Amino acid sequence: MRTIGFTTFLALSLLAAPPGAAQTSGAAKDDSDQTVKGGGSLPTGWSARPDGQGDSQSVKFVTMDPGYHLTLGPATILYREKDKANGSFHTLAKFHQTKKLKHSEGYGLFMGGQALAGKDLKYTYFLVRDDGTYLIKRRDGEKTTAITTGWTSHAAVKKGDSEGKATNLLEIDAKQNARKVEFKINGQTVHAMDTKELNTKGVVGLRANHNLDLHIEGFDLHQ
Repeated sequence: MRTIGFTTFLALSLLAAPPGAAQTSGAAKDDSDQTVKGGGSLPTGWSARPDGQGDSQSVKFVTMDPGYHLTLGPATILYREKDKANGSFHTLAKFHQTKKLKHSEGYGLFMGGQALAGKDLKYTYFLVRDDGTYLIKRRDGEKTTAITTGWTSHAAVKKGDSEGKATNLLEIDAKQNARKVEFKINGQTVHAMDTKELNTKGVVGLRANHNLDLHIEGFDLHQ
């Protein structure tokens, strides 16, 4: 399949955007999940699990140098079964938000993924938003439990510019210190937990909330 680079994609997007697109693109007027043309297929080895009744046909995830490009309707996790941590691990990815939304939405990493295709899925997720905040939560089926106290402001998070563009490097590091799991943003630890408080075994992957448009590079798992 022929792919284009991220820089070329941005240039073409600017040329094609109608007047006022920078203010409105990426979110439906009623803030419902947008319909994404060309969605529903994934690179080899990847799976997508939208939240709730989200439409997987509005998940567009494609290989685009360097990395992947993600355009969403529903909030979604994306993962490969081969990216399974067996204990100590380090996972990371750099996220480029490319468009401004009506409301700030989170994106980032998850760890400890279990039964991800079923109703009893479990994972812990670590997200940032373009308003300079981050969040860590657990999911157990349809139930979520806060680890941090809601969305928390931190200077390490790069905020979106006037067009909503922001770049943030996220890491979950359970390898450097076997007794701690560190959650890092742009190289700075913003939260740490005792390893015994989290399930460090399971699939690691990506999570993004609805209507986001992201370029993702450098996603990897080190054990």
